[in-house]
Amino acid sequence: MSSPAQPLAASLVQSVDWLAIAPPTIVAVVGLVVLVADLFVAEHRKTLLGWMSVAGLAAATAMLLPLLDGDRSTFCLTGDAAACSYTADRFTLVIQFLVLGGALLAALLSVTALKDARKELPEGEYWFLLLSSAAGAALLPASRDLATLIVALEVASLPAFALVGLKYGDRKSSEAALKFFLSSVTATAVSLMGISFVYATTGTLYLTQVADRIQDVDGQFHTLAQTGVVLTLVGFAFKTAAVPFHFWVPDTYVGAPLPIAAYLSVIGKAVGFSGLILVTVVALPSYAEVWGPALAVLAALTMTVGNAGALRQQATRAYSAVRLLAWSSVGQTGYLLVPIAAAAYSGDAEKSIGSTVAYALMYGAVNLGAFAVAALVGRTKVLNRVADYRGLYASSPLSALLLAFFLLCLAGLPPGIIGLFAKVTVFSAAVDAGLGWLSVVMAVNVVIALFYYLQWTALLFRAPEGEPEKHRVPGPVTAAIALTGVLGIALSGAPQLVLRFTDTGLF
Repeated sequence: MSSPAQPLAASLVQSVDWLAIAPPTIVAVVGLVVLVADLFVAEHRKTLLGWMSVAGLAAATAMLLPLLDGDRSTFCLTGDAAACSYTADRFTLVIQFLVLGGALLAALLSVTALKDARKELPEGEYWFLLLSSAAGAALLPASRDLATLIVALEVASLPAFALVGLKYGDRKSSEAALKFFLSSVTATAVSLMGISFVYATTGTLYLTQVADRIQDVDGQFHTLAQTGVVLTLVGFAFKTAAVPFHFWVPDTYVGAPLPIAAYLSVIGKAVGFSGLILVTVVALPSYAEVWGPALAVLAALTMTVGNAGALRQQATRAYSAVRLLAWSSVGQTGYLLVPIAAAAYSGDAEKSIGSTVAYALMYGAVNLGAFAVAALVGRTKVLNRVADYRGLYASSPLSALLLAFFLLCLAGLPPGIIGLFAKVTVFSAAVDAGLGWLSVVMAVNVVIALFYYLQWTALLFRAPEGEPEKHRVPGPVTAAIALTGVLGIALSGAPQLVLRFTDTGLF
């Protein structure tokens, strides 16, 4: 006689598509291996842990290639093949490429930074935390239920708090980590409350099922569902550093080791934006009248406040180069929000989301390149002021030329064609959606941003004060600068390649 529990148990047994989950799994496993290996590796050979981490991230990135032949899903409900917890579609693969590639570049910068730190940073813990965060960040774009989404978000975020405050005896670093932690935890709590409201009104956590059921919510629960949508958005707005949830960014970037600031500027944004896209466009398209206007206003505020903050930075102020990049990243967040807001008004939401993905790829490559050059200059100029970059061309011509190229890409000026192309794509998404006022705000902000980007670029080629100081470029930093430079130049030469990524496969 069969027990009634047997069919239930059978329904819970799922086959796992190991190839689909390989990228985040490899990163997580390598992180554990590095943590254990740290116990046995001699102090003078700790650099080996860094190269193990770099190799693990490179292997995880390479594992994206076998997944290009089609969509794969795993951890699905047995009665509903469309309700899955993990999906490796085009959108997932593009964001995972951005996350893992960005983490790989941050790891290359970290190899030199740890060597220069002279025991101020514990290497084993550093690499374990970086890989743990990267594993969570790679999991998030594949998440297709709200529980997995939040778990991935926190796995990506919690190690990042520790990385920011990891410097021994550094008060600035500890203060930055505390500010980052407290504000992030508050945002997560708000977001969890929003998700609980959505679950209460729909009875499911799967994004596809939420999208179906939330359309038929009883009238008495309609306000609860709307509140849930707004509160969920607040949590992800913090992760993307959208105004007014941006206040942690400048101090956190200054207090963190520079490779971690670079990591947060790109991977942190990729995590926040992929989560925001999944929650709004996939799970809550029927509530576009709630999140569409909210994101449009956030986009306008974010780009304006970010660019105004960057404009106010004084070239002679300590850490002004890092602060300028931090405020610039807030401004870039505003541009990235525009197409997501446009998806609420557009008849072709997938095209709008593709604009955000294309812009994120451009931003990720050139912003990491700018941070790589900043890491190079910071090795001899500890205060890393914008004024320290005066005459960089005289001492390091190639680094100066590449930094100028990266800044022009961020500004959207030739020869940074990929930056111009990405901005035109975002403009097009706003205009097609009928958001003319937002296009005007973006145009004004692009002009404002030109001033501080061009001012920094011009400084690179001015006559240096005193003898030009030669910058010895370590191998890992050279590799990071070269990789970002090649990618930026290649995409500027053939910007149409980015169009291949606009088909996100989310719908």
